[in-house]
Amino acid sequence: MTPRKHLNHDAPHWVNADADYFITLCAEPRGHNHFCHPDLGAVVLDSIRIYNGQHHWYCELAVLMPDHLHLVVHFPPEKTVAQVTGLWKHALARSHGITWQRNFFDHRLRNDENAQQKWDYVLLNPVRAGLIDDASKWPYTWMPNH
Repeated sequence: MTPRKHLNHDAPHWVNADADYFITLCAEPRGHNHFCHPDLGAVVLDSIRIYNGQHHWYCELAVLMPDHLHLVVHFPPEKTVAQVTGLWKHALARSHGITWQRNFFDHRLRNDENAQQKWDYVLLNPVRAGLIDDASKWPYTWMPNH
């Protein structure tokens, strides 16, 4: 078995500190419903809200799927994507027994068009997966002030 490649989440020095990121985090094993249960779903969404309120990150959108979740988020200049995301995953693993895949996927959103595409992708993910027919009714979506 080939060892898994380590992903570097460090942004180059020329990237604006307030850049938005599209992040996907997966639970282990894939294909199992880890997150879309009323109790745990509420805990995960609440932890996102708490991290927002404590200024660890500024999450604009979060959608839980059964075995993964998507975030559209940016980070304060003194914090890194890997640092904040890793601490958040570790806290949820310790307090709620979530087993995460070792790494996560991040993509810096470079322009408004790219950002809108990711927003649409994230919001419609439950519809494309056949979990619901109206994305606005998905109970595992979080946006500040909604």
